[in-house]
Amino acid sequence: MVAAAISVVAFGWPLLVSPGAGFAQGTTALLLPLVLAVVLAEISEGGLDAKAVAMLGVLSALGAAIRPLGAGTAGVETVFFLLVLGGRVFGPGFGFVLGSTTLFASALLTGGVGPWLPYQMLGAAWVALGAGLLPSSLRGKAELAVLAAYSAAASLVYGLLLNLSFWPFALSAGSTTLSFQPGAPVLDNLVRVVAFSLATSLGWDVGRAITTTVLVLATGPVLLRTLRRAARRASFGEPEFTGAAAPPPPPGRPAPPA
Repeated sequence: MVAAAISVVAFGWPLLVSPGAGFAQGTTALLLPLVLAVVLAEISEGGLDAKAVAMLGVLSALGAAIRPLGAGTAGVETVFFLLVLGGRVFGPGFGFVLGSTTLFASALLTGGVGPWLPYQMLGAAWVALGAGLLPSSLRGKAELAVLAAYSAAASLVYGLLLNLSFWPFALSAGSTTLSFQPGAPVLDNLVRVVAFSLATSLGWDVGRAITTTVLVLATGPVLLRTLRRAARRASFGEPEFTGAAAPPPPPGRPAPPA
């Protein structure tokens, strides 16, 4: 709930608040600490056990390493397929944290820390979270088809969300049909930001959608099996015996010697 509230405030404030408001000026400065606090709370409060944290570290490091291969050039993004597959296998909560930590680690690795980073982290977090919310009963070709369709849609929405984060400042308010109009109805500003995205970033968004979809289809059969095998062997979420004494033997079997 906290993560959802932060995301709504982070991306939705332009639809409700004037860019000149004090709240708008301080949003970016407060957003990164809030996102990191949510991630740390998820880990420290038991949302992720030690095995899940280890897997989170592996996937985040892998994502941070492969992201510079695309670097967003012409919309080519080489990390989102991993977020989709990881969120699909390990669930929405894990996916939300995975999206945040992967983008954060990538920014530290490439020097990409800036006011855009919190929005990238939240956007990627929701991409992975959404994959974890897809119907769990799907398997085989049907699962790959749904993941591919989701990857394309999520890639486009991700671009729209990032545009929403800076769109009020990109053009003078009310100067064109694409610019932010303070005080206008929410639907009117939504139409404006969609038109702004179509006119300015559609090429990058479509490139991201194509790249992510192709990589999901190409690597999905292998990575889904691999990640699910790792999840089974690690027994995510199952309690471990940590007492000093050994557990009692089954009925009819003698206890081991002390």
